[in-house]
Amino acid sequence: MDDRDAQAEAARERNGTGVRSVRRAVDILGLLSEERPVITLREITEATGLAKTTALRLVQTLEECGLLWSHPVGYTAGPGLWRWAYLARSQWEVPRETRKVMRDLADRLGDTVNIFVARDVSRVCVAHEESPHPLRHVVDVGDEQPLWAGASSKILLRDASETLLRRVATSSPQGEAHADQLRDWAQEAAQRGYAVSSSEWDEGLTAVAVPVTSRSGKVIASLSLSGPSHRFPYEAVERFATDLAEAATLISAQGFSHPLSQGR
Repeated sequence: MDDRDAQAEAARERNGTGVRSVRRAVDILGLLSEERPVITLREITEATGLAKTTALRLVQTLEECGLLWSHPVGYTAGPGLWRWAYLARSQWEVPRETRKVMRDLADRLGDTVNIFVARDVSRVCVAHEESPHPLRHVVDVGDEQPLWAGASSKILLRDASETLLRRVATSSPQGEAHADQLRDWAQEAAQRGYAVSSSEWDEGLTAVAVPVTSRSGKVIASLSLSGPSHRFPYEAVERFATDLAEAATLISAQGFSHPLSQGR
């Protein structure tokens, strides 16, 4: 890209499409990970498709804001991100008491314990405690999964409107006709007090989930146990559900709250 191209691009951004610059900056930050803590300018241009001059301009701005930091071989996370991460952790991390209940469950039952909350047509993991077994189901905090499948989805859709059910169904491979199945699953889970899924989302994965409720009794989250299907024999599922329900009652009594569960 020459100077005229750069000027034209800058003009486009000034003419009502400035948000694109923010998205590009976020895309650059998104290239950083535990596996790749340092990125080069060349990696940025190759991954984003940005011209070198545009990428350099964005990188310099991110540096000025403390979000990137110069490194001998490229750029790494800046101290500004640490401040934001600390703030996010204080706002989004579930209470310590909840984590203790989850850890006790994972140790006692031997599989991964997660808390999911609904977000539009998806569910988001807001807390997890991993199984002590080497072979285990891993879901990271912040991971999104669809609401059209899985034990937790059946719990979270209990109070869903018909409009939401249709939207969730439309986002599924089965299409809008899946709404009837979703409604049946949610009603069955409400009657039983728990939900089960097997290979609905991940092949070979079984999960059992129960509701976490507000003081008014509304479902605001799901508490689930998940792992390889061979560790979930039929005769153990009801026992898992009972233990999960007791833990969920305790978490609900503690006053579970999370920003994503607001308004549910």
